[in-house]
Amino acid sequence: MYIWEHATWPNLRWDANALARPLGDANLLRGRLLGRMEQLGFHLRLEAELLAMTEEAVNTAEIEGETLNRDSVRSSLARRLGLPHLALGPEDRRAEGMAAIALDASRNHAEPLTQERLFAWHAALFPTGRSGLFPIRIGAWRDDHLGPMQVVSGAVGRQRVHYQAPPADRLEAEIRVFLAFFNEPRTLDGIIHAALSHLWFVTIHPFDDGNGRIARSIADMSLARSEENQQRFYSLSAQIMRDRTSDYYDILEQTQKGERDITSYVAWFVDCFSRALKEADRICNDVLRKAEFWQLHADAPLNERQRKLLNRVLDGFDGNLTTRRWASMGQCSQPTAQRDIKELIDLGILVRNEGGSKNSSYRLHMSQT
Repeated sequence: MYIWEHATWPNLRWDANALARPLGDANLLRGRLLGRMEQLGFHLRLEAELLAMTEEAVNTAEIEGETLNRDSVRSSLARRLGLPHLALGPEDRRAEGMAAIALDASRNHAEPLTQERLFAWHAALFPTGRSGLFPIRIGAWRDDHLGPMQVVSGAVGRQRVHYQAPPADRLEAEIRVFLAFFNEPRTLDGIIHAALSHLWFVTIHPFDDGNGRIARSIADMSLARSEENQQRFYSLSAQIMRDRTSDYYDILEQTQKGERDITSYVAWFVDCFSRALKEADRICNDVLRKAEFWQLHADAPLNERQRKLLNRVLDGFDGNLTTRRWASMGQCSQPTAQRDIKELIDLGILVRNEGGSKNSSYRLHMSQT
């Protein structure tokens, strides 16, 4: 039996005593992080939010096997946050959709979660009306016309069914009960409420596709409500990717095939949340380091392209900084990239890494930052 087939669904239970200590630790970490972020000042908090929300949007898609252009996601968020100078990439409809959902969940967390709002999120996820090559119902509940909604893996003919969702004719009633729970005055610890909201929605699985991404946005919205904070400084999805997505799917499958006791799932969620908060400390440190860098070089005669790409280097990226990569990121010619880099070396901002001139790469002069 799946969890929704039990007569007690959706009345779930968990061992409060077993969760008391990890919950206390997680709430302490959250309080410390929010306090530290408050000390950063308005503009630095926006930068920290931009980094965290970019991680969330990119990773929540990657959990489902979809790759978004990180620069496009960052640019969409930067423009919406009023930080156009930190935009790096071209516009992309999928990136715009993820950015819109992420910001709506946090900025408008106090507004009711409604059927219409969920439909709008779903439509934003699939601007072409397709999931990959296949058409899907957009902004509407699934109708199961091709059979039961199942989560499967493996090749055709040898597929393994990990989970089967409630039939479509139950969706209206299921969603109505869920939304009533989500919007009622809080009596649960905020982290438990977020964990339960995520599990509940992904168990109903009301859409043809995108259920996991929307469930994680609902969890983010729940956490924002409990914090009474419109800004997000941590990413649960990025932590899921850092751990292993298989762990995420394993705990969901185990819980959805279990009885009404969801203690193991809530414990996993709390642990994941705590590690996401610890990782957010790194984001805070990066933002402070970046602010110190620009304070040190406030009077440097830099062009707009140099400032934009130095921000990109400060945010970190995979691989080495070469003239070829500089030209690609700055959409300029190789000679222009060489001039940019030479000027930055002369200013003491960049230094050449050891190695042959044919494969020269560069790094920030960290002794000054």
